[in-house]
Amino acid sequence: MKFISRVFLPLLLLLYIGYETWLKLHHHSLCSATGCRLAGELLRFPSIYLNYMGLAAVGAILLFGLFSLFGKAFEKLYFITLYTAIAFESVMIGYQIFANPEPCLFCLGVYGGLLLIALASRARWLLYALPMIFALFFALGDLAIPRNVALIKGDGLYLIASDHCPHCQKVKKYFAAHHITYHKLSVNDPSVRHLAKALGITEIPILIRRKGGVTTILYGDRPILATFESPESTETKAKSGETSADENLSTPAALLNPFNASEKGGCSLDAVAENPSGGCEESGPEIPLR
Repeated sequence: MKFISRVFLPLLLLLYIGYETWLKLHHHSLCSATGCRLAGELLRFPSIYLNYMGLAAVGAILLFGLFSLFGKAFEKLYFITLYTAIAFESVMIGYQIFANPEPCLFCLGVYGGLLLIALASRARWLLYALPMIFALFFALGDLAIPRNVALIKGDGLYLIASDHCPHCQKVKKYFAAHHITYHKLSVNDPSVRHLAKALGITEIPILIRRKGGVTTILYGDRPILATFESPESTETKAKSGETSADENLSTPAALLNPFNASEKGGCSLDAVAENPSGGCEESGPEIPLR
């Protein structure tokens, strides 16, 4: 039984990772699902290096497992390496589950292989490790991890707003009264907050309009409503007040607002996110647009 759990099963897993690595080097893969492609986007380095890390880790497990059959000193190294690999893969799989629409099937195969080796090697120790594994998943679930998905999926209006922001309600009521259709992006979504902060905007509501490859951005209820109330003047103000996708998107957030800095019309993004039941209504004065 020790030979199967410490040598045979790690050898099969090593061959599995090795075959996938060979395929990837030749621009193929065992996994053609969307999750496998998206998993590589979460890494800071090319995904092939993660395969090399897997080969090294499973190779060490196989080597220590083989030597553990002849000496107890290597048995400790075998289990240390095995559960280190399980902890590492738990974090990788957990992050994928919360960040991607679906996890990488190849990664799940590797994770399942490691758990099978641990179960066959010493089931009691795996039971002891399960609380730690569950804790890792719960900890990742508590983090505000942005989803690796597109928020702006086509032409139209996209409104980043909160149900408890009075300025957002003002824009929504105007849109409803004038039968203006839009896609709502809730500020409670970590991905939406990440998008707003990436644009350098810290107030809501934020209106993103995409049409024919051109994207314009406005924030604050007064600039947004003025866009629909006086389209003639907006064209003139847009030169200093809107961001085009065909231009430099790193334009400072202050240039996105064509109105005077003294005017008010937005709730603090962080205040609404931290206090969704009250938003800026409970935080005192409104936040002046920059």
